[in-house]
Amino acid sequence: MKNELLQGDALKLLPTLPAASFDALITDPPYASGGLSTTDRKKIPSAKYVQSGTGRQFPEFAGEERDQRSHLRWMTMWLGECNRVLKEGAPVCLFTDWRQLPLTTDAMQCAGFVWRGVLVWDKTEGVRPQLGRPRNQAEYVVWGSKGSMRGDRRAPILPGVIREPIRKADKLHMTGKPTALMRQLVRICEAGGRILDPFAGSGTTLVAAQEQGYGWTGIEMTDHYTRVTRERLRAL
Repeated sequence: MKNELLQGDALKLLPTLPAASFDALITDPPYASGGLSTTDRKKIPSAKYVQSGTGRQFPEFAGEERDQRSHLRWMTMWLGECNRVLKEGAPVCLFTDWRQLPLTTDAMQCAGFVWRGVLVWDKTEGVRPQLGRPRNQAEYVVWGSKGSMRGDRRAPILPGVIREPIRKADKLHMTGKPTALMRQLVRICEAGGRILDPFAGSGTTLVAAQEQGYGWTGIEMTDHYTRVTRERLRAL
């Protein structure tokens, strides 16, 4: 199975992938978050997510307008397809924020996965300080597996907290994650395995997988971010 980036809707493309063909699912899906009310959450991404500090405006992306019930249903649908294409024992890693952390753990289990824990991404102290309040400097990786995980997997011990700042030169998507963060996270996949990312965005998971010697398949809906990802992969 060759490395490939597919463009389109993950719900339509995941059913075309062969069953039991991936060794890990690592993805950063739309959070449908960014507000404390339904009205706030239905705003376009650029109206919800702070883009300061980068000196640029990023293109919009799809999937951010759902309410809680429709978002849970949508998460369960595509995760169910991922369950089909993952091998038994494969790890699953899903990014989320504090608002959607409970929903994400529910969706993982509704799709038939075993929820095993939460990894913390510490974005460091430079993120959105507010007087009189704790810094909102963490996002989360809900992780689990398809069924049981062998004790002799060919993978290292990962940290429970990964501390990585957002760097201007490395941020190519409105909600993009640091490449250094993803280089650490992809190591949850067994050596030589194949990683699936149904929401590739600017391709950071795929770039990290390529750099660390894993096979990969990515799916991205938008023209802009598909082009960005292809350019990044060609540059490796």
